[in-house]
Amino acid sequence: MRNVLVISGESKKIAALFKSVRITAGKQDMKQKGIPVGTDPVNLLQYDLALLDLDVKEWKQSLLDLRQQIPVITFSTPDVKKAVEAMRLGATDYIEKPLTAEILSDIIKGHKKKILNTEYGFDETIGTSALMQGVFGLIKKAAVSESNVLITGESGTGKELVARAIHKWSPRNERSFAVINCSAIPDTLLESELFGFEKGAFTGANYTKKGLLEIADGGTVFFDEIGDVSPLFQVKILRVLQEGDVMRIGGSRQKKVNLRIISATNIDLDMACKKGVFREDLFYRLNVINIHLPPLRNRIEDISVLVNHFIEKHAHKRKDLLIKNISEEAMSILTNYSYPGNIRELENIIERAVSFANSPDILPADLPASLQQFPSQKISPSLKLKETIKNVEKELIWSSLQKSGGNISKAAFELGIHRQQLQRKLRKLKIET
Repeated sequence: MRNVLVISGESKKIAALFKSVRITAGKQDMKQKGIPVGTDPVNLLQYDLALLDLDVKEWKQSLLDLRQQIPVITFSTPDVKKAVEAMRLGATDYIEKPLTAEILSDIIKGHKKKILNTEYGFDETIGTSALMQGVFGLIKKAAVSESNVLITGESGTGKELVARAIHKWSPRNERSFAVINCSAIPDTLLESELFGFEKGAFTGANYTKKGLLEIADGGTVFFDEIGDVSPLFQVKILRVLQEGDVMRIGGSRQKKVNLRIISATNIDLDMACKKGVFREDLFYRLNVINIHLPPLRNRIEDISVLVNHFIEKHAHKRKDLLIKNISEEAMSILTNYSYPGNIRELENIIERAVSFANSPDILPADLPASLQQFPSQKISPSLKLKETIKNVEKELIWSSLQKSGGNISKAAFELGIHRQQLQRKLRKLKIET
């Protein structure tokens, strides 16, 4: 447990009982939305769990606001009526005072499934970059909302993982999560797959079949690659969103369905609307909450965390050797690659490297041959631009000199600069020939 928000007049006393509790509220008087009295507002996204004292003022409003973003455990002096009311308003749990270290420890351990299970991300989505921290915040907010979500980003950025995380941490998590691959369903099968059919509805309908939308009633439907759908598909889905009901082929009555729609696409739907290939009314209904996943090349600082995650994930596939780490040289190559296939490509590279490694550490030779052309110098996002350019320039010059056997004229020709320019750079960069 890293960060627990305590809202109580006894915050310090509670913190003394449980070391990992971070003191944030120490007064009973609180402003609205669960923000303690003070000069700085509290960013709820940095907390994993809230402990709310029901003996403080305006606890109901605080509970209503807090439950939208994090699990809330409530506590108070013994009061059955207050406990029932707290649970009705969305509290995750209730405990009676006096609190002890054992009670706090047990209750928090019991709610680990509702807390981030990795210090590097949210659920199975990994990252330490500022870009991904913003994404994690949006996932948290989307999980406690009933609004439709549109996840955008290039192929391989992890859109389905985000969709599953939203469902997993939502109130619908005990109901079904139906995945509909829009680009894989032809129009001829569309209606029967989505809406089902009654026995005898058409030739070959020898039984009654529920459609995917009916099966998912009460749960979440994930439309993967919604941007690839046909006009017919768009009309059918729009009707479901507008009316909230479905009817089987050959059926005689509509059936109400309660669905939460999450969609994903790797194309610009806004541009598709302008071109007239995607319905604007459907786009606006799908794009209530937008979560954009950045390409891996824009968050290089996440690569090392992802690499270690994938090594741990795939290491068990080797029965003869336990792969534990990756060498600095191999990591350097990976951090200099652009990843057109994004995270999916990186995982594929690591899984292959685990299979080919001959030692507990992944080495450059274990990586695909196509990656060997990339320089092994690690370019850190923390380096300033001038320093980065200087390092790259130095490596290019040194490489050219090596190839030319120290011949400055040949090296200058290969680099596309004059001999005099190269000599000046050699002095400036302090490279000896």
